[in-house]
Parts: sequence; structure tokens; C-alpha cells
Amino acid sequence: MTLPLILGVTGASGLIYAVRSIHHLLKADYHVELVASKSAHLVWQEEDNVKMPIEPDLQAEFWREQAGVSTGGKLRCHRSGDVGANIASGSFRTAGMVIIPCSMSTVGKIASGLSGDLLERAADVQLKEGRKLVIVPRETPFSLIHLKNLTTLAEAGARIVPAIPAWYHKPQSIEDLVDFVVARTLDQVGIDCVPLKRWKETPGDL
Repeated sequence: MTLPLILGVTGASGLIYAVRSIHHLLKADYHVELVASKSAHLVWQEEDNVKMPIEPDLQAEFWREQAGVSTGGKLRCHRSGDVGANIASGSFRTAGMVIIPCSMSTVGKIASGLSGDLLERAADVQLKEGRKLVIVPRETPFSLIHLKNLTTLAEAGARIVPAIPAWYHKPQSIEDLVDFVVARTLDQVGIDCVPLKRWKETPGDL
């Protein structure tokens, strides 16, 4: 039985990365435990003039609608303030956690061992349990403080996957660029569910 993957969504710009991650994971029938920060709600409003529901069941419907996947997989959403949720405990077994996109504020809090909400607590749990934690920072340029915080997380065992697409797979759309980042992110937790032409995958290919 495949263990659930925790998906954290923060208030960094680029929520399309989270949407495409959910799209591919649910289509591949994965179990996703999702927690969005309070700031993520605000960014949805700013970027797409869309209001994300707070109620977990309605939020799950919202994410499925955004991702274009009405059935398949398992998606359970959590309130950001519910620090008593299953993903807040190390005894709840998971395949790891991906935070996509990840704000530098969240990076700083996790690097400092602070757990002000469920997302930060779940990330802290992955580190203390020696599980996979993948951070997808969406910021530019990085300040020295940002770089030091990312280094701290890397030294603690997290994988850092900046939202930087490649071009060798000849992207034809924004979704192609986004999916490259999503695929490389999920590679870090051993999940291969995004159709992607990889570098020299077969002889003669790019």
C-alpha cells in the first residue's frame, strides 16, 4: 500500500505548481494530504481572483476543480490551524512532504524550528522523523538570509528544488514548463507520474 504524500501550499506566487502537482498525483491514484497556509488563500485571490474555501471538504472539491480531476486518487485537506491533525504527528506514516510553492517566510520558520501552523508542524515532523521533505522555493533574487535558511534546511536533510524549468524537452506551453518542475520535484520522493521527455531517455533523444 502506498503511503500518503503531504502537499503543503504556501503564499508564494505560482500556485499553478500546486495545481499541476495535484493534477498528476490524483490522476495516478495517489493519496494526498493537503494543507494550505493562510497566505495561500490571499494569493489565490490576488493571482486569479478566486476564493479558496476554508472548510476542508469544500476545499478538496475546490482543488479537484482547479486541477481538472473530479475522480481518482484520495485528497484530504486540512485547516492550517488544525495542529492536532494526523499529519502533525510522527506516528502518522507518510511518503514525505512537498511544499510547492514555498515562500521564504515558511523557509525561515521551518529552518528555525518554528511551528506556528499545521504546515510548518508537518514539515518539522518530516525532518525529525528522517523522512523526505522537498522545498520548492519561488523567489528571486535570493538574499543572503534566504540562502542561509535554505542551506540550513539542506543540512537538516531537506531537498531544495527551485522552480526553475528546463528547455531541452522543447516546452510548448506554460503547463509544459510547470510540469517539468513538478516532475523533478516528485522525483525527490520517488514518484514518477508526470509525462516528461527526460534528457537522452532513449538513444538519439534529447
